[in-house]
Amino acid sequence: MAKSESNVDRIYEALRRMAADFAFKPDARINESALAQQLDASRTPIREALNRLVAEGFLTFQSGRGFFCRSLSPELVMDLYEARVAVEVEAVRLACARGSDQAIAALTRELDEIAPDYTPDADAESLLAMDERFHGQLCRLSGNAELCRILANLNDRIRYLRLIDLRRLRETASDERTMVSAHRGILDAVARRDADEAAARMRAHIERRREGATQAVRDAYAQLYVPDL
Repeated sequence: MAKSESNVDRIYEALRRMAADFAFKPDARINESALAQQLDASRTPIREALNRLVAEGFLTFQSGRGFFCRSLSPELVMDLYEARVAVEVEAVRLACARGSDQAIAALTRELDEIAPDYTPDADAESLLAMDERFHGQLCRLSGNAELCRILANLNDRIRYLRLIDLRRLRETASDERTMVSAHRGILDAVARRDADEAAARMRAHIERRREGATQAVRDAYAQLYVPDL
């Protein structure tokens, strides 16, 4: 049983990475037979993993037609960003009320330690990993595991576009330090237990990058389809 569960988990993680990175083209039908051969697995664990990914929003299912990759459109991306705003604004309000002084101080020290890593030379993957880690730790200060679970899912579903957006910002010589500055402002407000300011700063921080979502979608389609021409 343990070996079977381990195999299902392996397949699920592999398919999840593929779905998150749009290894399947947007709205494209998933070929279960090809996946079974590619992953050296039977159809049963493949189907189980695909169903989990439907529940998590990475794929869709059409009765009689099968599984499809999720769509990629500015409207759907806006929905994800709006959901992220709702989750993180509420999480930071709860963090102001529930976060311990020790946990807030520890996160402040970590932010100070990694601040020098926010440089124009840093690659987009590293910047995004630091950003997601900060937001995840801040969410945990809320004491609400469900909010953290939802945030992790949202981050996974917009990561591909966020990487594209960050790469574009680096090419235009945008100052990466504005990211850590925004984080510091949010955390300072949490340390003062100022829920209104923390919420306002969080909302502004997320919405600032949401504005680039439409361009990121266009860039994503260029990356996904141009190589096949």
